[in-house]
Amino acid sequence: MAACSTTPSAPAQPFTPDSPPEAYEWLEDVRGARALEWVRAHNEKSLARLKAHPLFAQVESELRTILLAKDRIPYPSLMGEWLYNFWQDDRHVRGIWRRTRLADYSKAEIPWESVLDLDALATAESENWVWKGADCLAPEYARCLITLSRGGGDASVVREFDTSSKSFVGDGFILPEAKSNVSWVDRDTTFVGTDFGAGSLTNSGYPRIVKLWKRGTPLSAATLVFEGSLDDVAVGAYTLEGFRNPDGGGDLSLVTRAPSFFEEEISIFHRGKLVPVNVPKDASLMGAFDGHLLFQLRTPWQPDRLVFPQGALVAVPVQSHGEGDVHAAVSQAELVFNPGSRGSIQSVRGGKSWLYLQTVEDVKGRLLVSRRAKNGEWKTRTLPFPDHGAVSLTSGNRFTDKYLANFESFLVPSGLYMGEGEAKPARLKSIPDRFNPKPFEVRQEFATSTDGERIPYFLVYAKGHKAEPAPTLLYAYGGFEVSQDPRYLSTAGKAWLERGGVYVLANIRGGGEYGPRWHRAALKENRQKAFDDFAAVAKDLIAKKITSSEKLGIQGGSNGGLLMGVQFTQHPELFHAVLCQVPLLDMLRFHKLLAGHSWTGEYGNPDDPAMRPVLAGYSPFHNIKPGVKYPEVFFMTSTADDRVHPGHARKTAARMEAMGYPVIYFEKIEGGHSAAANLEQRVERVALEYSYLFSKLMPELSSQNPAPVPAPKK
Repeated sequence: MAACSTTPSAPAQPFTPDSPPEAYEWLEDVRGARALEWVRAHNEKSLARLKAHPLFAQVESELRTILLAKDRIPYPSLMGEWLYNFWQDDRHVRGIWRRTRLADYSKAEIPWESVLDLDALATAESENWVWKGADCLAPEYARCLITLSRGGGDASVVREFDTSSKSFVGDGFILPEAKSNVSWVDRDTTFVGTDFGAGSLTNSGYPRIVKLWKRGTPLSAATLVFEGSLDDVAVGAYTLEGFRNPDGGGDLSLVTRAPSFFEEEISIFHRGKLVPVNVPKDASLMGAFDGHLLFQLRTPWQPDRLVFPQGALVAVPVQSHGEGDVHAAVSQAELVFNPGSRGSIQSVRGGKSWLYLQTVEDVKGRLLVSRRAKNGEWKTRTLPFPDHGAVSLTSGNRFTDKYLANFESFLVPSGLYMGEGEAKPARLKSIPDRFNPKPFEVRQEFATSTDGERIPYFLVYAKGHKAEPAPTLLYAYGGFEVSQDPRYLSTAGKAWLERGGVYVLANIRGGGEYGPRWHRAALKENRQKAFDDFAAVAKDLIAKKITSSEKLGIQGGSNGGLLMGVQFTQHPELFHAVLCQVPLLDMLRFHKLLAGHSWTGEYGNPDDPAMRPVLAGYSPFHNIKPGVKYPEVFFMTSTADDRVHPGHARKTAARMEAMGYPVIYFEKIEGGHSAAANLEQRVERVALEYSYLFSKLMPELSSQNPAPVPAPKK
């Protein structure tokens, strides 16, 4: 879908301090000649400045060593008798999809078998392919639907691939570029939602119609399954292979309609009919296990005489009746696990006979295993992983009880474990230290927000740190129920901590660290709470003399980019550096740009008379004022980002410049929402970020002869 086909033509005169917001709208023309001329002029200026920093080349080299290291963990997916892995390095910049036998994976030198070389494919087809994943039909995993993006955007092509012959299926399922969803029903049938033509997409740019597509027939012959409305976020459908029986029998197909970002109506698709699953719309379908659909509750639920609390995981059985018809027996729902007020369920994965739950408690990761007793009671216990870090389920399926899970913390490198049921998991792979962790320590602190809520944050700093302000980088996200867990600081440890910096991760409201309540506390008209939480952490760091406003930098992307924009417009006195990445910044037009309409459930609708003044009150683009001492902001975005429109960053940077404020602006012409299409581009992007941070927060390193960085101790 065209990014902005009705954008006004560019004005002849330059911007002035009094230019109204609509005067900047020509910068929304994503690939318009004049807009790209503006982008390239800024890129040239910004790159020249940032790459001239005395440490740029050294840091870029350090980052390349880390990000392209051969001893990274090759994270695999369990698919039958194979482990599949997508790998990028200096020889495979775009990546290679490969596989190995389970028995061979623990070897020091894994005997990989190449399945698809994306670099070779891109060269052969003269396309800038970026890997977006593969959906392989269980339990054989011989046929896969591979998704490829041109340049890294969300819009992608889908092509059927045969893993036996290691080739694309010439007459297989093929979808042209679009924001599609496609999934297997069986070997000869798929569900498909895509751009079928005028009116087939929602106002958010996602599929509004889902169809059944039979092998050997044109897409135009696919039959209608369900049709949503233009105001929906999206509709879709998929099949849970092996839902009832581990041998692959009893597959269950579901059709979903999302009227908003945090609501979903689910129906069972059986014999051509839709059977509604009558759970609350705001319940989140987390997975399936043992003939049950698993839902996490965003609000308390009371079906029949049962009472389930907010945040709990409940199981709803799917039963047969009559002539093989099925229904979801909500009156027989069961409590699987309640994380309580200090915890949250992050993900759920059903195995053959065990259920695995990835959770956090006070922002510390846990992995739980659960099983249903005959009396309907679910028994859950915690598996023995290290404490004070993040545990992530990385792979598993309904045809085996084996699972793969990763553990890491700020100072402990990633380790990949394999487990089965209640048995103690065994570590298969780990990476060596990317920096010297011995001089540093981690502690969790709490700041008090404006309404009295205690906001947790992690502090990573040198042992014996005295009450003397140090260069500090503060990161947060705070939105869409996404948790920010302790992650290994591979690049930040090397580039930032070893040069005397402090790293801080704030777990502000809007995220999912404490479950749905933590997220809902900062929704829509309450969004300011998330912004106040972040400012409270910054003020706490300054009050405790961890840092000072002159040495405090902040970083965030996407929704976190909005957070950055609000912070420097509401609290310009607190920060000296602002990394504002792929941001939302125009909160009065975000719903008109690309996927923005889908986020009205998070922020509210600017067309709502009650919400418009709320959004206008904090919209960074609209709240830039003359005569304020703002920090010099580094805006970074991507032309190919078809999720968050690059116009947000373009317009805000241009408006600041019109008022006489210096900014640094860099827009990667490709790369999608990550602003990097491959590892080399990621190396450059992160090196540019540190050049900026050094120049702002570590001026002593900005001289032409910076002090040498001591080598880490072995």
